[in-house]
Amino acid sequence: MTEDDARSSAPSRRTIRSFVIRGGRATAAQQRALDDLWPRYGVEFNGQPLDLDQLFGRRAPRMLEIGFGAGEALLAFAEKHPELDCIGVEVHKPGVGHLLLGAYTAGLQNLRVICHDAVEVLQQQLPPGSLQLIHIFFPDPWHKKRHHKRRLIQPEFVELLAQSLAVGGTLRLATDWEHYAMHMREVIDASPSFANEAPDTGFVARNEERPVTRFERRGHRLGHGVWDLSYRRIAATPSA
Repeated sequence: MTEDDARSSAPSRRTIRSFVIRGGRATAAQQRALDDLWPRYGVEFNGQPLDLDQLFGRRAPRMLEIGFGAGEALLAFAEKHPELDCIGVEVHKPGVGHLLLGAYTAGLQNLRVICHDAVEVLQQQLPPGSLQLIHIFFPDPWHKKRHHKRRLIQPEFVELLAQSLAVGGTLRLATDWEHYAMHMREVIDASPSFANEAPDTGFVARNEERPVTRFERRGHRLGHGVWDLSYRRIAATPSA
């Protein structure tokens, strides 16, 4: 392989990320969880496709939550659905530590955590069609216009979601920023891989499986609305 061939076959370098690493430090308990519980629940990113049956020790339907924050919604979902294997992706280590503590306390066997950029996880680590459900709750809205390019929900990212989600699977999203809600709807409605499950209004009622987190309660106190969206993964119609 020539040097030019190697360059052309390498994954393209991302120059715009949807997140920044915050400077907050983990508490002592969270750091202990990161040190002691990561071997039990953590999955290192190595750029290679995961064998999910081997990872969980069984074959089962799988769900993914991207950007789980402190992990409240993911922990509640994994506890309620022991029949599903749950994967959480988050870049902020204090939140990861918080989730690990909750998973250990609850004795969960069906949860694994990846502390890495979700784009690269979807590109390189999750096999095509391996998920039945994806949750993206309250991603950073990047509300200033000059920062809109940083928003997670963009056409290219939506197609990465479609790649990992099995046909018939579900994509659920929520945001408390109306402009971002409309952006989400516009971008995902335009994808041939997804069908909006509320085609008339574009938005659905809050799914009861999404708990009202501390973040959302704070938004309610500030008078923020919340917009939920749900999409079904469909087989894209071939171009004529």
